[in-house]
Amino acid sequence: MNNPKILYVEDDATLAFLTKDNLEQNQYDVYHCEDGVAALECFHKIGFDICIFDIMLPKKDGFELAEAIRKIDTHIPIIFLSAKTLKEDRIKGLRLGADDYLVKPFSIEELLLKIEIFLKRSQKKEKLESAPYQVGKYTFDTKNYLLWNASEKIKLTQRESELLKLFLDNKNIVLKREEILTALWGDDDYFMGRSLDVFISRLRKILANEPGISIENLHGIGFRFFKE
Repeated sequence: MNNPKILYVEDDATLAFLTKDNLEQNQYDVYHCEDGVAALECFHKIGFDICIFDIMLPKKDGFELAEAIRKIDTHIPIIFLSAKTLKEDRIKGLRLGADDYLVKPFSIEELLLKIEIFLKRSQKKEKLESAPYQVGKYTFDTKNYLLWNASEKIKLTQRESELLKLFLDNKNIVLKREEILTALWGDDDYFMGRSLDVFISRLRKILANEPGISIENLHGIGFRFFKE
C-alpha cells in the first residue's frame, strides 16, 4: 500500500525541514513547496491525499491557494498552519473550505493526529461516494461518469456527472441556481450559468423516457430533481 501523499507549503526553511522530517518518519510522502504558485502547479501534477498550508506565503498566499484548490477538488482535506492568531483569519480559512486551522507554534503530535483523522474521514467518504446510484432503469457509476443498463452505456462529462450526483443527493429539494454553480464551479458568474443550462438540457434529454424522474425549472430560483 502506498504512503499517503501530503502537499506541504511553508516558506520558513527551518520549520519546513523539521515538519517534513517528522511527517516522513511517520510514513507520509511529503512534497514541500515554498510558495503558493509552485504549490498549485504541483497539485495539478500529483494526486495528493491531504494539504497543509501556511497562510503568509510568497506569490500566492495560503487563502488564495486553498480557494484555487477547492475549485479543483472539493473533498481533499486542507489544514492551515499559521502564525496569524486573529479569529477573523481562522473564520476566513474555514469558510474557504479548510478542515482545520492550527496556530504556530503547533504540536507535531497534534498535527499527526489531525492528519490521521482527516485521512480516515476522507477514505470513508470515498467509499460511500463510490457506491452506485439507481436512476430509473440506469445504474449511475459516479467514478467513471457512466449511466448504464443491460442494453446501453451513456458516457457523461465530469460536470454532467457532478450535476446528476448533486441532484440525486438532494432529490425532491429545491436547489438555488447559485448553490448549484458554487458546488460545481466554486463560482456563480454568467458564463458558468450558461454552461449549467446546457448540462441540465442534456440530462433532461437522457432521462426523458424515465417515468417518475424530471428536472423542474423554478424561474428565478433554481431547480428541483424529482425522483419517485
